[in-house]
Amino acid sequence: MDKTMTLLLFLFTLLFTTSISKDHCNKDDKKTVLKIKKSLNSHVPWDPLIECGGAGDIKDHIISLIIYGSPISGQIPPEVGDLPYLETLIFGNLSKLTGPIQPTIAKLKKLRTLRLTLTKLTGPVPDFLSQLKNLVEIDLSHNDLSGSIPSSLSMLPNIFNFILSYNKLTGSIPESFGSFSGTVPDLYLSHNQLSGSIPKSLGKLDFNRIDFSWNKLEGDASILFGANKTTGYIDLSRNMFQFDLSKVKIPKTLGILELNHNGITGNIPVQWTEAPLQFFNVSYNRLCGCIPSGGKLQTFDTSSYFHNKCLCGAPLKSCK
Repeated sequence: MDKTMTLLLFLFTLLFTTSISKDHCNKDDKKTVLKIKKSLNSHVPWDPLIECGGAGDIKDHIISLIIYGSPISGQIPPEVGDLPYLETLIFGNLSKLTGPIQPTIAKLKKLRTLRLTLTKLTGPVPDFLSQLKNLVEIDLSHNDLSGSIPSSLSMLPNIFNFILSYNKLTGSIPESFGSFSGTVPDLYLSHNQLSGSIPKSLGKLDFNRIDFSWNKLEGDASILFGANKTTGYIDLSRNMFQFDLSKVKIPKTLGILELNHNGITGNIPVQWTEAPLQFFNVSYNRLCGCIPSGGKLQTFDTSSYFHNKCLCGAPLKSCK
């Protein structure tokens, strides 16, 4: 987790959380949290962070449970499923939290945010997550999850942030990910062992952010681009993509583009000078031709371009 996320999490807990002794919290919910705490082993005192609801049907019920950076060990307790009004569930930075993702999480029908990150969780990404129709964020990054990505997750109607990076996932990107039933989410699948080609259905979507880096993906990734899209971030680096870059048009909104360490051929189109690129890397490919002048392309140093077949022009050597 980066420093910004850590700071935001700290501010969140500082402003919105309370200890399990808070008087106004529902008594049954507090008992459940005490059971959760008891089942997680620790040699030193610690408390989970909770938030209790205000008005309506959630009045006094626990709606947020955060266990972050605590000195605990064990597996996610099944009692997490006994907090029916829970909207936020976070287990993070827990190096001794093991086992699979707890199946009773499927009971949390009001859950909006699920973050199980920086732990030692194993097993598959569970298909039952598709039953939680209120989810807006799934972050299962930095674990030891394996197996394939369930195609059913594209059925989540409200998801906008989808993070499965830094695991051991295999198989291909589901074809169904080209037909999310709601808003097109930011999609982070980096640092896994995914293989195969990108489903053609994904080419029809206008993603804001895509990160497929550090996998074993291959084939034509040019379908993800388009001058009329509003994508701002694309990272396809460290794969085995092979396609001709010459006719690829990028969005005029694109700020970050990483294509390094692939097998991409062709030249860099002049149209790319129109994008407000802030970070750019096409090194370690098989590109040729002159780097177009203008725009942002000359603001990057040689490391963004080197180890290509016959690429030339500033910031590289002049074209003959």
